[in-house]
Amino acid sequence: MKNQMKNPMNAQKGFTLIELIIVIVILGILAVTAAPRFIDLQSDAKASTLSGVKAALQGSSQLVFAKAAINGQLDGTAAAPESVPLSATVNVDTVFGYPDAQSVASVADVTDFLDLDANDFTILNATAAEVFVIALGSGVADVAAANNCYLQYTNSTGANLSPTLLIVDTGC
Repeated sequence: MKNQMKNPMNAQKGFTLIELIIVIVILGILAVTAAPRFIDLQSDAKASTLSGVKAALQGSSQLVFAKAAINGQLDGTAAAPESVPLSATVNVDTVFGYPDAQSVASVADVTDFLDLDANDFTILNATAAEVFVIALGSGVADVAAANNCYLQYTNSTGANLSPTLLIVDTGC
């Protein structure tokens, strides 16, 4: 018999069953460890929504401040707010020219003021009349029920001081 040399072109190509199983196992391990980081998008979406609401509230309060400055109504305090007309039918009480938390802290006012859907959030009056909280979701009873996922608005405390907006998103 002649010695036949194996022709490299005739050799089998492909993966063995063991190689395929090893690759599948490695992909499975990666999926189990990495997937939860990518699947938990709901909390990121809630935190981003709060950031969007905060930006809208900052922008709206700056517009109210500009209107109050034009009208010369920057002297209002929490005890005696001044009313700034935004349109023929909408007035906003102001504290040092910025929207007063107590006057804005109703669902109807916030939907007009920020153009939000009333079914997507709940307004909560927190500890004082100078503070209100926007919690995501309807029917949230109090700040504790908001599960550390809310935006807190606190009135301006003096002339030329913007209101404080605090996002708590550790529980989103």
